[in-house]
Amino acid sequence: MENQLAKSSEERTFQYQDSLPSLPVPSLEESLKKYLESVKPFANEEEYKKTEAIVQKFQNGIGEKLQQKLLERAKEKRNWLEDWWLNVAYLDVRIPSQLHVNFGGPASHIEHYWPPKEGTQLERGSISLWHILNYWQLLRKEKLPVHKVGNTPLDMNQFRMLFSTCKVPGITRDSVINYFRTESEGHCPSHIAVMCRGRVFVFDVMHEGCLMTPPEILRQLTYIQKKCHSEPDGPGVAALTSEERTRWAKAREYLISLNPENLAMLEKIQSSLLVFCLDDGSPHVTPEDYSQVATKVLTGDPTIRWGDKSYNLISFSNGVFGCNCDHAPYDAMVIVSISYYVDQKIFESEGRWTGSDKVRDIPLPEELVFTVDEKVLNDINQAKAQYFKQASDLQLLVYAFTSFGKKLTKKKKLHPDTFVQLALQLAYYRLHGRPGCCYETAMTRYFYHGRTETMRSCTVEAVRWCQSMQDPSTSLFEQQHKMLEAFAKHNKMMKDCSTGKGFDRHLLGLSLIAKEECLPVPELFTDPLFSRSGGGGNFVLSTSLIGYLRVQGVVVPMVHNGYGFFYHIRDDRFIVACTAWKSCPETDAEKLVQQTFRAFSDMMQLMDIAHL
Repeated sequence: MENQLAKSSEERTFQYQDSLPSLPVPSLEESLKKYLESVKPFANEEEYKKTEAIVQKFQNGIGEKLQQKLLERAKEKRNWLEDWWLNVAYLDVRIPSQLHVNFGGPASHIEHYWPPKEGTQLERGSISLWHILNYWQLLRKEKLPVHKVGNTPLDMNQFRMLFSTCKVPGITRDSVINYFRTESEGHCPSHIAVMCRGRVFVFDVMHEGCLMTPPEILRQLTYIQKKCHSEPDGPGVAALTSEERTRWAKAREYLISLNPENLAMLEKIQSSLLVFCLDDGSPHVTPEDYSQVATKVLTGDPTIRWGDKSYNLISFSNGVFGCNCDHAPYDAMVIVSISYYVDQKIFESEGRWTGSDKVRDIPLPEELVFTVDEKVLNDINQAKAQYFKQASDLQLLVYAFTSFGKKLTKKKKLHPDTFVQLALQLAYYRLHGRPGCCYETAMTRYFYHGRTETMRSCTVEAVRWCQSMQDPSTSLFEQQHKMLEAFAKHNKMMKDCSTGKGFDRHLLGLSLIAKEECLPVPELFTDPLFSRSGGGGNFVLSTSLIGYLRVQGVVVPMVHNGYGFFYHIRDDRFIVACTAWKSCPETDAEKLVQQTFRAFSDMMQLMDIAHL
């Protein structure tokens, strides 16, 4: 009886899903007021007045009708945004998603027990996989702790999308297929796919009802690697996933038409728990410079990644790891959570397996040999060519600023995330001589199936402070005052965005209602200031805090003349991952990072002057 009570009082991962509040629709007036404020840094007086009139007209006219329709939709759906966001942000997008949409990041094991070392790839890979599979079992048993802020549970739905999930290309719209089931829901796939030198293998990680041990996984990986290293390379069908979406959809249809077995093999990859990539590369990495390994993770060999898979674990020949993930099914905090879990387990066990070395009699991995012809091989070559052309244009840097970190900023009563965001605003202002419209990810997981909201960091207060920092006649005292005003504004906006009071997703909803009703596009969305201030996915700074753990990530810029800027914060350092396109003459990731680090020091010096 006592055991039963203990069992029933244990929180289950997904138990609060049904009781989470619905995503609210903000007030039209409030959203438009916030929007007007956000465009101010990018307009002169005349332009601003024009936009103000457009907004007023929208609010009193078509906006009110669209708002009513949106409220009606919200009555029928617990999350009025969910389907729209998935389609507009991910599934309708036709550009190659592996490079432009996926996120990735190097693992931090190199900072403790797994420094780069040749000959460790498979042994470390088997241990890493074993920890990941334990996490999968926790999820299946719903024993993963519910994420909370204080006592408030957050939405955990995205964790269902980590394993056995894959995007499938469509001619005009892709779809996401999810095969994951908890134990109480029934059967769930239990095989992984392994890619090596253009070939694909699968094997089940369960044997006679028990999870394989690291020595058993090692035997499977050794078999695959030996086979691939002693025989010719495979065709590299995986490279097709790096193509433009419609092209990949057509190539996939053709591949299936060649032989129905090809479809069965595609489904094996789609339903696999994850893809384990055996990469022959040996990227350089140090705790202060992750640039080379991050570049390999994001832009590496497309024949050994399945770009549409929610989880590609990449294992390099020097025992360094990383992951590359499709962004459609979930946001970065899911991969941050599992990456931190694995890193902690490796740290706790000093990177070793101390259990039994016994290997049971387990079936060998099965190779998926696709039927291909000249056309398919040609499609693969074309996919590789366009991928490498774009990948070679990416400038990517991951550097650590080690003078101070979270500890000191908190001591000075400054929010560490806001600290980085304002430093970035100053860096961009100094480098480009103008304010930079900025997207920072805010999470809306307080709500049912909540994902993200846009937090626009380039505020009027931030710009005033940047101007004061560039004006030699402004006193340090005044600069400090303006900086603290910018901090206060940012912190308030972030709170608003997380509690369903942001405006970007609201405006998107209104524009989509207009589209669904076949109405002309309201002037609000065609006004030049709408896109100049970042609207419609035009932010020159695309940023996100990865968290306060030893986990990092990186993305490409949102626009050609922009930057991708992901960062994580530790007690003693800030680690910044910055990207830009080399073909854009006005952007330079190296210079932006240098300016950001300079801004960190300048801001801390400002806080050292006598407090107000």
